Amino acid sequence: MSNAKAVTEATFQSEVLDAEKPVIVDFWAEWCGPCRQLGPVLDQIAEEHAAKVDVVKVNVDENQGIAAKYGITSIPAVYVFKGGEHVATSIGAKPKAVIEKDFADYL
Repeated sequence: MSNAKAVTEATFQSEVLDAEKPVIVDFWAEWCGPCRQLGPVLDQIAEEHAAKVDVVKVNVDENQGIAAKYGITSIPAVYVFKGGEHVATSIGAKPKAVIEKDFADYL
């Protein structure tokens, strides 16, 4: 069971851009093997850092408008949004320690 909440074009503004704390957004697709590898890593981060950050998932096949708006060309793409701004990026499936290092300013 994923800890990351699924976000759609309808909820992106309220769940991500208007969020009080930083939000890690996992841009993924069902058919993407590396995305499936990364999912449990982001779930762990969501659980361990719940007080400081929210983790959500955006299915790029179902939400192509958001993917296009943020220039998502390869997945998994993991973006951090803070105060409505895109502030950090990690592309590809990476170990938890690497993602935590990449996003240390927000965890």
